[in-house]
Amino acid sequence: MSGLMVWNPDHYLKYLYDSISPIERFRANSEQEWSEWRNRLRQRFVELLGGFPAEAADLEPVVLESVDCGTYIRKRMQIQTYAHLHMPFFVLIPKSTQHEGKLGAVIACHGHGYGSKDIVGLNPDGTAKTTDLGYQKNFAVELVQRGFITVAPELFGFGDRKLAEDNLESNSCKRLSAFLLAMGQTMAGYRVYETLRLIDYLYTREDVDVKRIGCMGISGGGMVCSFAAALDDRISAAVVSGYANTFQSSILAMHHCIDNYVPGLSLTAELPDLLSLISPKPLLLEAGMSDPIFPVHATREAHEQLKKVYELLGASEQLELSLFEGTHEISGKHAYDWLNRVLASKAADSFS
Repeated sequence: MSGLMVWNPDHYLKYLYDSISPIERFRANSEQEWSEWRNRLRQRFVELLGGFPAEAADLEPVVLESVDCGTYIRKRMQIQTYAHLHMPFFVLIPKSTQHEGKLGAVIACHGHGYGSKDIVGLNPDGTAKTTDLGYQKNFAVELVQRGFITVAPELFGFGDRKLAEDNLESNSCKRLSAFLLAMGQTMAGYRVYETLRLIDYLYTREDVDVKRIGCMGISGGGMVCSFAAALDDRISAAVVSGYANTFQSSILAMHHCIDNYVPGLSLTAELPDLLSLISPKPLLLEAGMSDPIFPVHATREAHEQLKKVYELLGASEQLELSLFEGTHEISGKHAYDWLNRVLASKAADSFS
């Protein structure tokens, strides 16, 4: 029968996205307007993530294991994040005598895979990697070897924090995320808040220079890193790898894990707007030119939008884009030296 519409909903999804006008898109023309916009969007962003506890639970840090790895010490620890919820994490501490006094620290957020062990050079069973480094390339080890106290959290739903029923699965994102959504919470909110509790922990360490706390994350860890840096100025600099993009071209354009979705967020802002909350702090976007799930054309688009914010604030030199020949993976070719430089400048600022 002629005149009937095709039932495939693809065209409707495009229509639905094109019909919205996010209420908190960046439109500021002055630093005052930017400040008001930033405060307003931050508050709404936390609400959409599910809100954070009004009162922080006691951290109750515990050392579970300590291993001498030659050039650094690797400790397995845990803290209480939410009441009755504990998060294990690795702390990598450099041993070199050239790193004296208080050190800069970097929170390293892993992406999808088998959790924090992957980025500290371990296989799922805890044995040392000897061959394939995977797409995350032991980047927490790379950071500690450059003199940073490096903290690698076990993000909720991965590694040792999977549900018992998912013992043979790669993660517990699906059921945990669905459960949290039914409770008015989000997986993104839980992972971001737990990362902020790691900053609370770093503030208790006498060997950490709290003026020099950075964050680096890949893929889903890039989301956690960028959202945490957007909401908490105790994070002085951020490297976002394999995530900076637009919702339109990535998260809403193809299959992604359910942990990426925050109800109503696209009605409030696009991803570059949320990344803009990091400004004017140093921000490096790292992306593979052939990343199939975060297309490089949209990474460039996000970078162009971010440039407008940094230019408005007179901080253009604080924003950088590092594109490399590769797919969905860590590079670090520019990122590690960049972190050293920008966090070293924070130490200089504190003495000026």
